Amino acid sequence: MPRPRLREAGIPIGELPPGPHNAITDVAGVRVGHATLVTGGGPLRPGQGPVRTGVTVILPHGGNLYRQKVRGAVHTINGYGKACGFEEVRELGVIEAPIALSNTLNVGLVADALVGYAVAQSPEIGVRSGTVNVVVGECDDGYLNDIQGRHVRAEHVHRAIETAVEGPVPEGAVGAGTGTACFGWKGGIGTASRVAPAAAGGYTVGALVQSNFGRPQDLTIRGVPVGRRIRPPVTGSAPAAPEAGQGSIMIVLATDAPLDARQLRRLCARAGVGLARTGSHHAHGSGDFVIAFSTAQRVEHVPVALTTTVTLLADERAGMSWLFPAVAECVEEAILNSLCRAETVVGRDGNTRHALPLDAALAMVRESPAGGGVGGTS
Repeated sequence: MPRPRLREAGIPIGELPPGPHNAITDVAGVRVGHATLVTGGGPLRPGQGPVRTGVTVILPHGGNLYRQKVRGAVHTINGYGKACGFEEVRELGVIEAPIALSNTLNVGLVADALVGYAVAQSPEIGVRSGTVNVVVGECDDGYLNDIQGRHVRAEHVHRAIETAVEGPVPEGAVGAGTGTACFGWKGGIGTASRVAPAAAGGYTVGALVQSNFGRPQDLTIRGVPVGRRIRPPVTGSAPAAPEAGQGSIMIVLATDAPLDARQLRRLCARAGVGLARTGSHHAHGSGDFVIAFSTAQRVEHVPVALTTTVTLLADERAGMSWLFPAVAECVEEAILNSLCRAETVVGRDGNTRHALPLDAALAMVRESPAGGGVGGTS
């Protein structure tokens, strides 16, 4: 039986209701795809294996993103990372290609694969039109994976794009989360969503994370300091796990609220609230990045006129008062889902990231007054 998500185990997060799948794909039209690479075992052979890595892609819609862009924004909580394509998003406020997540040393190859995909879809790129900006996020999975091998290639990126679907999203040790960790336990991909009240537009916010951060002692679930009582066992022949508290997280936010780039940047900044609630303190060596987009409108690459008329959120006091907590809640739950769903993974040199012992961790939450005395299924 697959490990349950946090809410399935009877531990809801926050007050707002989730969407039907409690996933980023609850924002209509959004698709997610993974390619997971697991081969070999035993001692590290740099450039050859063992391989414990992958790629995850998020598509804001199923059409041609270069010709029909979406409003977007990025935010750097802590810049210790190698994210690609952020500056043009900051400048122009649009996303024009699938968003990809992978490992640190694979950023260049994944970006190249996204460019190839975009050019195949839109042959005018660089010939009769401008170039294309691709966005790639990363986390370091080198504790389990032969990261020097840069094993994610164009065919894996294209497979993830071509198999991206709406609906439930596989979580845990899949795609870009195959080799990553969270608070010393096995982490990976997690997702969640929230729906604002009808009086605030009934808009949906979804989050998808690639978790790879945190000290074991800092893990917090629903306000309960679980990490103070349970710690992952130490296994493997490597000299040591990555420095405690370092690592990274990539956070992708989607919404159907009609927001412009400035408003999306405001959403991005609130992702740090959900991250902190799980126990992160944005360590020196932690690259914490947020990418956000709105599906409410398409931005034509070749406008038909000099100006256009669009619908935007006008009453920010009324709208953001619900969208901000929606971001915080779904980021917090997405991170915890990445822990709940991940199975134990043994990687290179016998290095192991153990699955969080859910029964023990969740029992602590249920029994603690800080956890609100939750129980049952929500």
